[in-house]
Amino acid sequence: MTLDPKADKAKTQDISISWHDISADEVLSSLETEIHSGLTSEEAARRLEKFGPNQLQEKPRPTFLKMVIDQLNNFLVILLIVAAVISAILGDYVEAIAIMSIVVLNAVLGVVQESRAEEALAALKKLAAPDAQVLRDGHRVSVPAPQLVPGDIVFLEAGNFIPADLRLLEAVNLRVEEAALTGESVPVQKNAAAVLDKDIPLGDRKNTAFMGTTVNYGRGRGVVVSTGMRTQLGLIADMLQSVEEEETPLQRRLDDLGKVLGWGSLAICGLVFIVGLIRTDFSFAAITEMFMIAVSLAIAAVPEGLPAVVTISLALGMREMVRRHALIRKLASVETLGSATVICSDKTGTLTQNEMTVTRIWAEDKIFEVTGSGYSTKGEIRLDGKPVSAKDYPALLDTLWVGALNNDAELEVLEQNGSTTYRMVGDPTEGSILVAAAKAGYYSADLRNSYPRQNEIPFDSVRKRMVTIHAVERPLPEDNIVLSDNQHRTWYAIAVKGAPDVVLNLCTQMETGANQIVPLDDAQRRKVLAANDLMTKDALRVLGLAYRLVPVIPSEVESNALEKDLVFVGLVGMIDPARVEVKPALTKARTAGIRTIMITGDYPNTARAVAEDIGLLRPGHQVLTGAQLNEMDDERLRQEVKVTDAFARVSPEHKMRIVDALRANDEIVAMTGDGVNDAPAIKLADIGVAMGITGTDVAKETADMVLTDDNYASIVSAIEQGRIIYNNIRKFVFFLLSSNVAEIMIIFLSTLAGLPTPLTAIQLLMLNLLTDGAPALALAMEKGDPDVMQRPPRPKKESIINGSMQLGILVQTIAQTGAVLTAFGVGLYWSAQAAGLDTGDSFWRFLFSFDWKSIDYQTAETMAFVTLSMCELFRAYTVRSERASLFTIGVFSNKWMQYAVGLSIVLLLLVTTVPFLQPIFNTHSMSAAEWGLVLGLGILPAIAEEITKFFLRANDRKHLHTV
Repeated sequence: MTLDPKADKAKTQDISISWHDISADEVLSSLETEIHSGLTSEEAARRLEKFGPNQLQEKPRPTFLKMVIDQLNNFLVILLIVAAVISAILGDYVEAIAIMSIVVLNAVLGVVQESRAEEALAALKKLAAPDAQVLRDGHRVSVPAPQLVPGDIVFLEAGNFIPADLRLLEAVNLRVEEAALTGESVPVQKNAAAVLDKDIPLGDRKNTAFMGTTVNYGRGRGVVVSTGMRTQLGLIADMLQSVEEEETPLQRRLDDLGKVLGWGSLAICGLVFIVGLIRTDFSFAAITEMFMIAVSLAIAAVPEGLPAVVTISLALGMREMVRRHALIRKLASVETLGSATVICSDKTGTLTQNEMTVTRIWAEDKIFEVTGSGYSTKGEIRLDGKPVSAKDYPALLDTLWVGALNNDAELEVLEQNGSTTYRMVGDPTEGSILVAAAKAGYYSADLRNSYPRQNEIPFDSVRKRMVTIHAVERPLPEDNIVLSDNQHRTWYAIAVKGAPDVVLNLCTQMETGANQIVPLDDAQRRKVLAANDLMTKDALRVLGLAYRLVPVIPSEVESNALEKDLVFVGLVGMIDPARVEVKPALTKARTAGIRTIMITGDYPNTARAVAEDIGLLRPGHQVLTGAQLNEMDDERLRQEVKVTDAFARVSPEHKMRIVDALRANDEIVAMTGDGVNDAPAIKLADIGVAMGITGTDVAKETADMVLTDDNYASIVSAIEQGRIIYNNIRKFVFFLLSSNVAEIMIIFLSTLAGLPTPLTAIQLLMLNLLTDGAPALALAMEKGDPDVMQRPPRPKKESIINGSMQLGILVQTIAQTGAVLTAFGVGLYWSAQAAGLDTGDSFWRFLFSFDWKSIDYQTAETMAFVTLSMCELFRAYTVRSERASLFTIGVFSNKWMQYAVGLSIVLLLLVTTVPFLQPIFNTHSMSAAEWGLVLGLGILPAIAEEITKFFLRANDRKHLHTV
């Protein structure tokens, strides 16, 4: 039987079809499939060809050419290309090739790194893609979810991902966690038989299961009605992909910086050209010479290495962040993390382990502590701080026995690389009881073999309890159940688990010790309720457990027959414990001036307890609920958010309001999320953070960063790395700009003074590529100052070139310009004397009145070139920290700086001493005296830098003392 594309549109994936308002039989008929045999393999293949794979499609990635053009669409890069073209026109092909090499390198690095990020995200998505249990050719088989087609019959069990949009055919106590799609925090009870109104909201479609949600409880079957981008999840993914992304702060700052540098350099070049022309005879040769000087100045003004170094720095930072469990999707987003002032974090799985753990059991009027965490069976039961055996406390043993049998979860044992790990399938609350029983030495598989389940009354939210019936034929040796006639014929145990007050009301007896079952009087009831209150105040989720032994199963399995005359045995209290690394990470973030706000769908008491436990809730601050948010206008929320450390029972819409309020207070917000409904808040935040393990594809596509371990501590670690990256960018921006401004002033002042040009165009390019570029790359490898997370976040609107950098540029411009012009002037003077020319009785009169055409001043140019090179190489060590002295951070602590400086010195020696290179770079061999002079002058800017940092530190201490 085939699917006719010309048939009724209900047989297609037309998204206008409302499958929930027709019966299951009509759905099967429309999709031409059989409930007992499913599709044939041949028909499934035909439908897969027609409808395509069942997966979310990313918007088409830009072509390689488009990605390269995007990398080149930068004012600074365009200016470099223009400079290269001018150099080529003037015949300076070496300069043109060198400049274009830098431009191409920058573009290639940017394209490669962003492509790698997208590939890593795709790999992460692939790992998350589940298989599905499907009925094909009359057999139940496992197929990859992308191969599902409309008409496939899919089996659902606890723990399964819903692989496509399904119209349910069978639902046995089926509950589905739909928070990822609808924001509903409570699992939805499904009803396959229901036929609903056409316009019923998504969250109320109880006969439908949606792609991307999870089976929380029970089992069922459904027929695939929509796949891929035609699912509800796909529709939202398509909507989000149409949203345009904004530039990051770093992109805007670097673009602004490029424009300032570009227009500033053009203005100075024009001024130098005009002034030079005024001082010449307006001959063609003079005009050409001045034009070359102007081009040289343009090359000096534009930091050719800046785009490449920024890209490399971000790429290195991205690699480091992956090691810290944070996948950055765009290079420029790395820096944005460093400016965060607020982290809005989910509770479950991010601040906590997302693994419910029994920590306390009340039985025999005693409180037993249970150690260990998560789903590991390592741990023990303690009383008054000392380990005890459950065998010695019958009521404790029976509490675990009832909890493990009245349970639909599965604790799977996984053997990997010689080690044993555990995976929980099913409801986390039920799973935590299985783990507690295993810690006492009783595993669910053994108990279920000994006490096979005969029947059940499933849990529902109205009754608040669950009942199971078990055959008792082969009691375990340690079992406390006593068969009244001491015969080994089959008896039946009725096990009940549920809300403590509800279960207690069904009991008439209570187990108080070894074979001691006493009537449940008011005093005993008060003890149980008091123990329950004590646990709930500590934010524990508490369940009550009871049982009854009967010789025959009642003829009708219904509550009135089963839930009477029960024996109450105990209470279990569980909680999702905080991650051990969260508390120190919170302290680290607070020291760095970063607030953390918990946003959870849990109840206020739970939110408060967790917040207090990890140290998030500060004195005088509050916990607000979604209901309270509904009563506030935006202005009041802006004020309340300043003193709120946790939000409880909130919806995705509330998350967006919280982000809006924080941003209105000039905060830079990092927002975490995992569901589809979290995507708008993730998109709205300055830094969107998605969960790599539990997050939906839509959340990951929307986010700037994906946490591969879903851990809050990884966010703090990524912020630290973001700060380091931004600081490193600032360091080499300062290093390059101060050097380039000095080069501008050297040429500008010498031209105004009527002196020869101290530096040729090829020398300037050599400086920018090697003595500037190589150390700048080494600065990108700095590990960061020790106090990087002890400083407050930088101001939101602060420019890269802030006040302290402007002061540094001014000091370095004066120091380097003075040192180079001094070396050049002395070189001219020595050259004139060596030529036997009359230099007069005054050095300064000689400089400003001598006819330079009468001597060869190549040695002076070499001295200027080497002096400026040494200025930059010596100073490269001092700019490794904006505040700390060179002696504090250590001269040799960055091995890459040793390689960079060493390489630059070797190349400098080559171009000044190798005969065939000297004509190319317009250099000359220098004497020992000349070397002594340039080395002495070359170290002066480094000394000036250390003095500047000394006064900056003093100012910081003064400001701190004032504050």
